[in-house]
Amino acid sequence: MSAIVAASAPEARSSQGFRFAMLLPGALVTFLLVLFALGLVIFLAFRGNDGSLLGAGFTMANFVTVVSDPLYWTVTLRSLVIAALVTLATVVTAYPVAYYLAFHAGRRRGLLLFLVTLPFWTSYLLRVFAWKIVLAYNGVLNSALIESGIWSEPTLAFLNTPAAVVVTLAHAYAPFAILPIYVALDTIPKSLIEAASDLGARPFTSFRRVVLPNSMPGVLAAALVVFVPTVGDYVTPALVGGPASTMIGTLIQAEFGKANDWPFGAALSVAVMLVILCVVLVARFADRRFGSRT
Repeated sequence: MSAIVAASAPEARSSQGFRFAMLLPGALVTFLLVLFALGLVIFLAFRGNDGSLLGAGFTMANFVTVVSDPLYWTVTLRSLVIAALVTLATVVTAYPVAYYLAFHAGRRRGLLLFLVTLPFWTSYLLRVFAWKIVLAYNGVLNSALIESGIWSEPTLAFLNTPAAVVVTLAHAYAPFAILPIYVALDTIPKSLIEAASDLGARPFTSFRRVVLPNSMPGVLAAALVVFVPTVGDYVTPALVGGPASTMIGTLIQAEFGKANDWPFGAALSVAVMLVILCVVLVARFADRRFGSRT
């Protein structure tokens, strides 16, 4: 017995060493790229701006300005509204695609999933510039409307508007919404749908009472995956939006860039993170409620 224990001890140590070696790269990346960066941002948020990289002294003045200045409240609210509209548009358009992939794609499922992930192969900036070409004054959309006789001259109503930002972001983040919804739909037992049909439920009733409730965790996951990055996006508003589309990410980028006020930019970032954290907590609560019902 003692011989068996003695032989198994080196194997246990070897197994633990292997686990440690496998976890070490991920732990280092998490610490250096996430925790350290987050800690540095929080540290800077409480520093005063003296022109240096890390600021001087500790102060609450940055947060006082964020809370008291109506400009940041207005821009933050606009960012939340635009992100909410992008999330709604993305989830609503992604759900039918995911539903078709899960229940009706058949042998074409692999090819269609490949096409869904194809945008990941192209640069995000290229997709934004493509929409800028489509929505421009002399762009594709205006040219098509003039050629069809609907309008007689180009219009500036498409580009540099909040609607342009919503459409561009919804298109850019569509794959991020389709995949989690598809996974949630694909894990629904087909026997549940068959049982609902056997009990006399019509297709819409079966969808409303069986499919939709069981897919809500995927819908909530897709909403979070889209909402969180779009709140702080600044590239898309700068390229296809206008002054009326300025989002909080644009102000943060300006503080870290042109204004060279890293402490105040960090304070804005922390404030946005707190707002997003509240949204995530609400989503987790909703996910638990839906999970308990299903």
